[in-house]
Amino acid sequence: MSCRLATFNIESLDWSQDQSAWFETRAKALRPILDDLRPDILCLQEVHGQHLTPDQPRSLVALSKLIDGTALAGFHIAHSQHPDRAEPVDKHNLAILSRWPIETQRQILHDYVQPLRWRSPEGEDLTIAFDRPALHVQIAQPGAAPLHVFNLHLRAPRAAPVPGGRIQGQWTSTKLWAQGYFIATLKRQAQALEVRLAVEELLARQPQAHVVVCGDLNAESFEAPTRLLQALPEDVETNAFEARALLPLEARLPPDQRFSVVHNGRKVLLDHILASAPLAERCSSVTALNDGLADEALATEPVAGSLHGPLLAIFD
Repeated sequence: MSCRLATFNIESLDWSQDQSAWFETRAKALRPILDDLRPDILCLQEVHGQHLTPDQPRSLVALSKLIDGTALAGFHIAHSQHPDRAEPVDKHNLAILSRWPIETQRQILHDYVQPLRWRSPEGEDLTIAFDRPALHVQIAQPGAAPLHVFNLHLRAPRAAPVPGGRIQGQWTSTKLWAQGYFIATLKRQAQALEVRLAVEELLARQPQAHVVVCGDLNAESFEAPTRLLQALPEDVETNAFEARALLPLEARLPPDQRFSVVHNGRKVLLDHILASAPLAERCSSVTALNDGLADEALATEPVAGSLHGPLLAIFD
C-alpha cells in the first residue's frame, strides 16, 4: 500500500454568490493541480469560511464546491475552528482531507506556549498571540500504523500591527515598523516551538509514531522556525536525540527543484513536509509542483491559481 500526502497553500480560497464567476475561474486553475497530486491526504492552508445563507453558521463552502465532482469528493475532512464557536473562521482556515477515516482531531492554540507579553519602548503593554491554530489529526491507514499529521501556517515575515503604526495603510515610522517586524518574528518562532512541543509529547508516548508536520512555514530550511520543528542532531549538537528529529523530505528534491514560491526572481522553499524517522524511511519520492509559478512580489492580484506550488511525498 502507498500513501500520497501533499501540502498546498491554496491562496485565500473563497466563494460568494456575487463572485461565483471568479470562483469558477479559480476552480478551473486549481482542479488540474489537485488532479496532478492525486493525494490520499491533502493539507491545505488559506481556506476561507462562508455563510451559505445569512442565518447559517460558517462552513467551508468554497472547498466543498472546489472538490465537488473530483476524486477528493467524499474524503473525510478536518478543519480548524473559531476559538469560541464550532465553525470555521472567515479567513485562513486549515483543512486536512483524507481518503481514510480521521480518528481524532484537535487544534493547538496556545496549549504549550502562552501568549507572550511585551512592553514597547512607548510604554504599551502588548499581548502577542498567534494568528491561527495548528491542526493535528490521527488518520487510520489500512494495514499500517496510524498516521499523525500536523498542518500549520506560520505568520508571514511581514510587520504585525502595533499601536499607531499605520495611518491609512502606511507606516508612520521605521521605529514602529521595526517593532511590528519583531512581533511577527516572535509569533512565527513561538508557534513553531508550540508544534515542536506537541510533537515531543507525542513521541514521548509513542517513540515509533509515524508523524508528519507540513504546511506553509513562511520560512526556508535554514531559518529558525524550520530548525525548531526539525530538531536535527547538527542543531541539537548531539546524536542522543536523533530519534526525535523530524526529517525534511524536501531535501530529497534536486537542488534546482527545492522551491515552492518565487519572490523577486528568487526561488524559495516556504512550504515543507517534515517526517519522523520511521515514516521518513518509507518515503519513496518527493515532488514539487512548481512549474510556471508567478512571482509573488510582481504578480497582479487576484491570482487565479496559487502563488505557492504544492509539495507531494509518497510513502510505501
